[in-house]
Amino acid sequence: MAATVDAEYERSVALLERLVNQNSGTMNLPGVAKVGAMMTEQLRGLGFTVTWKPLPQTGRAGHVIAVHAGKGGTKRLLLIGHLDTVFEADSPFQRFVRHGEEASGPGAGDDKGGMVVMLAALRAMQAAGTLKTANIEIVLTGDEEDSGDPVAIARADLIAAGKRADVALDFEGLAVEDGRDMGSIARRSVNDWTLAVTGKSGHSSRIFSEAFGDGAANEAARILAAFRTQLPEPNLTFNTGLLAAGVTAAIDTGGSKATAQGKSNIIPAQAIASGDFRTLSEEQTQRVRTKMTAIVADHAPGTDATITFKSGYPAMAPTAGNQALLARLNGVNRDLGLAEMPALDPLKRGAGDISWVAADVDGLVGLGTASRGDHTPDEVVDLASIRRQAKRAAILMSRLSAERRSAGSRAAH
Repeated sequence: MAATVDAEYERSVALLERLVNQNSGTMNLPGVAKVGAMMTEQLRGLGFTVTWKPLPQTGRAGHVIAVHAGKGGTKRLLLIGHLDTVFEADSPFQRFVRHGEEASGPGAGDDKGGMVVMLAALRAMQAAGTLKTANIEIVLTGDEEDSGDPVAIARADLIAAGKRADVALDFEGLAVEDGRDMGSIARRSVNDWTLAVTGKSGHSSRIFSEAFGDGAANEAARILAAFRTQLPEPNLTFNTGLLAAGVTAAIDTGGSKATAQGKSNIIPAQAIASGDFRTLSEEQTQRVRTKMTAIVADHAPGTDATITFKSGYPAMAPTAGNQALLARLNGVNRDLGLAEMPALDPLKRGAGDISWVAADVDGLVGLGTASRGDHTPDEVVDLASIRRQAKRAAILMSRLSAERRSAGSRAAH
């Protein structure tokens, strides 16, 4: 398997170039579909039955779902990646440019590099004869960077695949710290919140009086300051992304623009703020929501305040099962003569699609390429990382897929 990965390295780089040069910003629906078609061709060549699942009802292009039926009674693997990038069709960052063992380009690492690693590993398994008996399902989403709505439909196929699987492997980027490859066994959730505050308006000379109170702007600031002092706990971050106050204040339906009208001598009647918070478990999510709701409910006299929440990505907690999978990967590293991969601090990794299946199946994240500058025009992929990541994945998948399903496994039930 290792020899196959090395022999086909330039083939992998050439495929990455073709994928990157096809724009697939999330909202470029035809572009996402074209990348899906490119991946479909590759997977069918490996013996997968591939379906393109269009999702017009969510406002997104769709997903690639590929199934390889192997030996009965053996572990079922779910491989996860995504077709889309953050760089839309009007972005000036459009082309793959190679610089020796590095290359720049939109999505070169996130996540087209990851999909190339996945294919390189599967080709290595095919060459070694281990793919033939492997039970593998692949879900390549077309909207990981900006999920379609309703999310229950957008992620239904991925969640269903997770319930069928015994192991989930996510081919997003490899984390590297101080030159050392890291293993990822956890990802934090994303939860959006919106704070709306109202107060009595009038001439600014009357502010803080019993008749007019603090005004909406000051009360919003007090609540946000209370978040900062009362919420902190391990593995939690929270952010205010938009803030506006005035006689009128509003955030647009897209959630990316705030508007306000007022004057320096008028007490603001309205204030609005929005942001997110990220947690490592559903229990932590509920605890933080309860704290925030209580802080907002204790608003100052003469004002009113409400907070609403919208769930985004769930958390992938660092379970014992995930830790055991990292130990298995480190067994592969030892056999390849590679250094052990410590577990990455989940504060250093954003949310991702594997979180949707984390409640149902043990998983690992970060089997894709190493890169830097992701989500910026400075995105650069370490092409050499294709080699070691594909070798790791091919051997790990070969070993896992040869094992019998446990009667006590979550998927077996």
